[in-house]
Amino acid sequence: MIECTPYPSPNPNVRLFSVVYESAGLRVKGFLAEPADDGLYEGFLYLRGGIKGVGMVRPARIAEFAAEGFIVFAPFYRGNRGGEGNEDFAGEDREDAFSAFDLLRDYPRVKNNRVHVFGFSRGGVMALLTAIHKPAASLVTWGGVSDMVLTYEERKDMRRMMKRVIGGSPSKVPEQYKWRTPLEDVHKITSPVLIIHGRLDDNVSAEHAYRLEKKLPKADTMYFDEYDHYIPPDVNRQIVRKVAVWMKGE
Repeated sequence: MIECTPYPSPNPNVRLFSVVYESAGLRVKGFLAEPADDGLYEGFLYLRGGIKGVGMVRPARIAEFAAEGFIVFAPFYRGNRGGEGNEDFAGEDREDAFSAFDLLRDYPRVKNNRVHVFGFSRGGVMALLTAIHKPAASLVTWGGVSDMVLTYEERKDMRRMMKRVIGGSPSKVPEQYKWRTPLEDVHKITSPVLIIHGRLDDNVSAEHAYRLEKKLPKADTMYFDEYDHYIPPDVNRQIVRKVAVWMKGE
């Protein structure tokens, strides 16, 4: 961690900080949220969805998880909010997640060096990659991408961006899409896994969850027949609580 500056918190029981940390030689930024006491808590790596300004980390979201009793760190990924480098959609920017995991694991208030990994939307791929390479205490993917080729096929509105950032279409640079699709390596994940997905999701279809579940048949699942990518606030709060209980094994 290079810099840690207090940031206005939406919750009086949670302290929030703007953080600058090092990732593969780059200065990358993110938010750190922690309960406003002096206790020790397990770590929670929150991996955002979207790209650049779309899907940016919201203070209220990470404070919500910190209020459940976690030290939460959420990287913005390289090139965002003044950070160095360029985000490349689960390419080299995966290092930002790996470095963030290490930061949390070594953070003085993180109990027993235990860090849970959580990915939302595009963050699902980032979370899977992290849990493959790092000793995650648990892994949760919520509305998460698992197959980057499938994302290209389903999201016509994202194809121009993906070709620009990744270097072309799946037919032109198949190795780049394969590199960004962790399904063939998820068997290396040793932690418990929870898959959450709305079956009506048009942003990230439930097929992503089904393909992941097929590769991880022992994973716990939470499917919602009536919801899409976004879940109503009251239901969302209930799920957040269930996720916290599941992570802690309570």
